[in-house]
Amino acid sequence: MALDRWIALILLGICLAYGYTAWFTMDASLAPFMRRNPIWPSTFPKVLSILGILASLVILLGLEKGEAKIGDIDYRRLGEYHIGQGLILLGLMVAYALFLRPLGFLFSTGAFLILGSFILGERKWHIMVPVSLLATFIVWYLVQQVLGIYLRPLPFFVGG
Repeated sequence: MALDRWIALILLGICLAYGYTAWFTMDASLAPFMRRNPIWPSTFPKVLSILGILASLVILLGLEKGEAKIGDIDYRRLGEYHIGQGLILLGLMVAYALFLRPLGFLFSTGAFLILGSFILGERKWHIMVPVSLLATFIVWYLVQQVLGIYLRPLPFFVGG
């Protein structure tokens, strides 16, 4: 079995466990007045688990491709792919999660977007930096001001 089907099989198991939790475990602990709401806290996890199961089944059954193409993943040639880039990006994601609270949302997210795009190969600094900073500020503004969810914008030592 090809590498993509093994990954789809693992994701299918994860989505089945996630769906079981969303359909049976989460709804049992709802307060009685919440049971009459049209949208429950488990609605999005239910939809997400169904979509994940369907996507995994499409890959497992091979419905997404007709014949093997040149761009398909070959597990025997994993050394030829950019695994280092992916691992560095995963490390950057972990660092982002660790530094989000102490350094604040604006600095952490801006640095993550700039460094992430640099790792992925973008070298036009005059485009990369303003777009990353503008996207960071827009997301912070929407979450903080429009949705009313507090995100510490600045590092703790600046008074954020």
